[in-house]
Amino acid sequence: MLRHSLRWTLLLALAACRAPSPATVSPPRMQLVLLAGQSNMAGRGAVEPEDRVPNAHVLMLDSTNRWVPAVDPVHFDKPIAGVGPGRAFALALAARDTTAVIGLVPTAVGGTSITTWVPGGYDSATKTHPYDDALQRIAVARSMGSFVVILWHQGESDSNTRGVAEHEARLRELIVRLRAATDAPNAPFLIGELGHFADKPWTPERAAIDSIHRLVARTTPNAAYVSSEGLVHRGDTLHFSAPAARALGRRYAEAYVRLRAK
Repeated sequence: MLRHSLRWTLLLALAACRAPSPATVSPPRMQLVLLAGQSNMAGRGAVEPEDRVPNAHVLMLDSTNRWVPAVDPVHFDKPIAGVGPGRAFALALAARDTTAVIGLVPTAVGGTSITTWVPGGYDSATKTHPYDDALQRIAVARSMGSFVVILWHQGESDSNTRGVAEHEARLRELIVRLRAATDAPNAPFLIGELGHFADKPWTPERAAIDSIHRLVARTTPNAAYVSSEGLVHRGDTLHFSAPAARALGRRYAEAYVRLRAK
């Protein structure tokens, strides 16, 4: 499996560098991107032809832990997985640096509370352990690159009285744990704004979760809050449409570039 991944990355490197001799080229270390959270990170937008066009500089770790061209759906948490922000984020980075190879590591699981993103946490709906499964995929990915950023989009499942009370402490703990797991203690941690749709106003609890996200982003080193203002849902007043998810991914990329510039 690892030899297959190495061979694929080497071929990409040779094509990108246009080297005169394969013997003079070493496969590049990928810039790894952790995608975590629940369904709006996993993606629920309708997949369109543009979402299936591979880019030689953007790969993803698939459900069998193989590196393959990144096309949507990037995630595989549920059969309804579709277009999310991850691929658009990577394409934006690749456009800025044509020598880079971006490796997406999808770990989001739709419907999960932040209470399942702890060691041993279990999600009964998908019969998975979101955090433990993410750790396993992080370990696989690290053999081929270094993590440069963590994208987080989650909070709908915790928009209740108990969830609000625990959310800030749990999110702060998660940031520390994910940075440690990725061996990137200063990695930018980007927190996406929950969908804020005109035809479904936020409850007080959801507004409280948003306030926590803004606070944590503001008071955590190398963190940022990514706005979803103006983005629309796919018709269910919950999940971003495909164009909205792509736009959100580009906003994540803009936030990442701003943090790196600092």
